[in-house]
Amino acid sequence: MPRRYDPAELRAIAGGEEMDLQLAGKKALVTGSTRGIGLAIVERLALEGAAVAIGARSGDAVADTVKALRSTGTKAWGQSVDVRDAAAMRSWVEQAATALGGIDILVLNASALSFGPGVEALRSAFDVDLVHTVTAVEAAMPHLERSRSGSIVAIGSIGGVEVSELNAHSKVSYGTVKAALHFYIKSLARDLAPKGIRANVVSPGSTFVDGGPWDRVKRYQPERFDHAVSMIPLGRMARPQEIANVVAFMASPAASYVTGANLVVDGCLTRRI
Repeated sequence: MPRRYDPAELRAIAGGEEMDLQLAGKKALVTGSTRGIGLAIVERLALEGAAVAIGARSGDAVADTVKALRSTGTKAWGQSVDVRDAAAMRSWVEQAATALGGIDILVLNASALSFGPGVEALRSAFDVDLVHTVTAVEAAMPHLERSRSGSIVAIGSIGGVEVSELNAHSKVSYGTVKAALHFYIKSLARDLAPKGIRANVVSPGSTFVDGGPWDRVKRYQPERFDHAVSMIPLGRMARPQEIANVVAFMASPAASYVTGANLVVDGCLTRRI
């Protein structure tokens, strides 16, 4: 059954009352947006009054998410897409722009979650996390240039800014490509600043998603899970809604002078200055 929300439930999901982020009427595209952080992002943007485009591999999940959002009065459109297919990615962006009437915000959340030191793991992370971002940005650019508040937000990772006990070996491919993604967005921000288009990264730390990787670790490797939590000064992992709140701000006109930034949201896990 598709999820159904009323406005009060959306406010609870997002963690509180509406913020005045000037997002009402904005058109936002979000990749990887039917579960976890991506779903929380579209829910937060919808709460703020934005129209949203949903993209993910599962057509059923996309349809259910769109139906649930429309039940709240949100203008929502969605279509399944394999972000590794450049032609499909460009078509998805164009169809989303047509359905919503333009593009103000592009959120690149899709990730292969590809871990490991081998070439295949690296290639998978490269194709999904980095190449899909570049492809979507290029496809959306003509529409963003027509927006008065064009904004790009890529979902990075603390794995791309610091080698830690959590990612030193098993997450080599993931962290390597996320680091490249951070560099791409910083360079893009400098190129687009004269056009008034902003580009930023939001880098989550360990985030607990029901049914997600850390949920499985908690069930089957509780000692490993407890150790991971013990490394976080705040004493807990993030929830997807907490990441989404930050993404919504960074995407919004309320952050109009923020560009080229990598905003780490990790409960003070990383030690860099």
